[in-house]
Amino acid sequence: MSTSNPYETTKLVNEYLLFHYGTPEEILPYPDGPTAALDFAERAVTEMFDLDRLPNDARALDVGCAVGRSSYTLSRVCQEVIGIDFSHAFVEAARSLGVLGEAPYERVDEGRLTTTLIARLPVGSRPKHVQFEQGDATALRRDLGTFDAVLLANLICRLPQPNQCLNRLQDLVKPGGQLVITSPYTWLDEFTPSENWLGGFEHTEDGPIVTIDALQAALAPHFELKTRRNLPFLIREHARKFQWSVAEGSQWERI
Repeated sequence: MSTSNPYETTKLVNEYLLFHYGTPEEILPYPDGPTAALDFAERAVTEMFDLDRLPNDARALDVGCAVGRSSYTLSRVCQEVIGIDFSHAFVEAARSLGVLGEAPYERVDEGRLTTTLIARLPVGSRPKHVQFEQGDATALRRDLGTFDAVLLANLICRLPQPNQCLNRLQDLVKPGGQLVITSPYTWLDEFTPSENWLGGFEHTEDGPIVTIDALQAALAPHFELKTRRNLPFLIREHARKFQWSVAEGSQWERI
């Protein structure tokens, strides 16, 4: 599993299995660490969607699902969940977990020292209600149908053409349905050519352009912004190195 795409490597699959399914003790052994940043893939669902408003037969779409934790969390309250990711390796890891109920992976501790851990499905999840597929968020298949809940978690600033993804959303979210977008807005040329950035630059006439304003412009008039909140998250690289970031979460209602 070695390719030029980092999201196809064993290293990244292991890091994301830990990020999604690791217990607080497995990820962060320091009591004075940023514990509020743990369980991001769970919180992106439970803190950002109004789950009580979803119908009994709700359909959910998780675009950029990675190794699947948010998809499985949505399955607690949705009859059908589709998780889509560009990484074949991530999709296979998510599928395997659904079939077997658990999956071993390696956590890096220091250098070549590792610990074998077990990823387990979140309590209450219904794997038979979830399907995963490899796909491109900027060219989603046309026969997906419509959904009551759509999640784009930490995706838009990793797309070469984010507006192509945003332009599909009006067709994917049912009227009255919920859209949640989270992102730390880390715009980098290696993922997104600068001419396609949604924010993070100066405009000669309009001054500084920030991403949330660009999202509002792109999603209007089909969506109404309902809530915004900060969602910290923590990715462990090894026992003494972590990536601490703060995504902005925004919840939108399809008009």
